[in-house]
Amino acid sequence: MIPLRDNIPSRTRPWINYALIFVNVIIFLYELALLNTGLLEKFILRWGFVPSVFLSNPLAEIPTLFSAMFLHGGLTHLGGNMLYLWIFGDNVEDWYGHWRYLIFYLLCGLAASFGQMITSTHSKMPMIGASGAIAGVLGSYFLLYPNARVLALIPFGFFLRMVEIPAFFFLGFWFLLQMFSGTLTLGSQSGGVAWWAHIGGFLAGVGFLFLFRRRRRTADYTD
Repeated sequence: MIPLRDNIPSRTRPWINYALIFVNVIIFLYELALLNTGLLEKFILRWGFVPSVFLSNPLAEIPTLFSAMFLHGGLTHLGGNMLYLWIFGDNVEDWYGHWRYLIFYLLCGLAASFGQMITSTHSKMPMIGASGAIAGVLGSYFLLYPNARVLALIPFGFFLRMVEIPAFFFLGFWFLLQMFSGTLTLGSQSGGVAWWAHIGGFLAGVGFLFLFRRRRRTADYTD
């Protein structure tokens, strides 16, 4: 399922969400500039989050916890992540407020990295991408706006169909897919999709929602 939009207008201008998308795109353009220099692989290895390297020297590798969540492995990787952030991030920023949203986003990214590290402590593959932090955004959205409608593109055989789906089911299915896929990879130290980063980020987004709770108008959406 590919989300196209939701039906909740932003109450405020989501400046932090815009800034996060902008920074991700700019850094990806820098990666493209390195592509023909032969330095891209070295750059990814230095600034990606490598569980085994982090565990061997955690103090020196703390910066990679943050840098890794702004690196991407290709245009599809970047585009998919930014699409989800664009659709779901603005409303979550509405609820948290701008600066709390930034802190929340970074904390979810950290939780995602640790979630993946716990399940692949000996991995020497760099983990990159914003998807763990964005999974945290989805976790908060899941509870804040369960009745929102998500317009999604769904493949039916050779055809594509646009369907409106309640956010509760769309994001619930997304999370169950991560759990199923992550369970299949338990014990594996090879590369691939960091399913447990997605799971850790989503659960962090649910948990931080209560930690950051503050008095404000209700964020629940009803038809």
